[in-house]
Amino acid sequence: MLHLIIGGAGSGKSTYAESLLFSCPGPRVYIACMLPYGEEGGRRVARHRAERAGKGFTTLERYLDVGNAPLQAGCSALLECLCNLVANEMFEKEGARERAADAVVSGVLALEKRCRSLFVVTNDVGSGGNEPDADTLRYIGTLGAVNARLAARADRVTELVSGIPIVLKGGGAP
Repeated sequence: MLHLIIGGAGSGKSTYAESLLFSCPGPRVYIACMLPYGEEGGRRVARHRAERAGKGFTTLERYLDVGNAPLQAGCSALLECLCNLVANEMFEKEGARERAADAVVSGVLALEKRCRSLFVVTNDVGSGGNEPDADTLRYIGTLGAVNARLAARADRVTELVSGIPIVLKGGGAP
């Protein structure tokens, strides 16, 4: 089962996704995609690791090529988050670069085949804002395309608004 969880920054997506992962039978895996850039990035990753400690899942840090992540068949997993994964695939030297959207979508679908339940967190980037530069505009377009492709394939899509989950697709119990 593929469950896409989308919303704005600070909307409660990660907390909601973790609660869904906790409700699944084990083994449970948290796939973290944030590269620790610089001192601040390193502090954020360290803080995230500490927050996840003792929560009953294994953390797997995977910045590229998520489809080949070493997961036990039948596990439940949370991918956090598509925003970082798309940026890594687009801009990292070893990333898929121009083929980032295809690499991310095929990678997520490969994970789904091995997971009992796969929860994927992403940001809503289509709500407007400041006038972006060319690279940012390309990133927004790529992430938006990935979100749309995965939403079309997902069994369930939930939007989080101020911590409130709104089911957009695939109602019923998660």
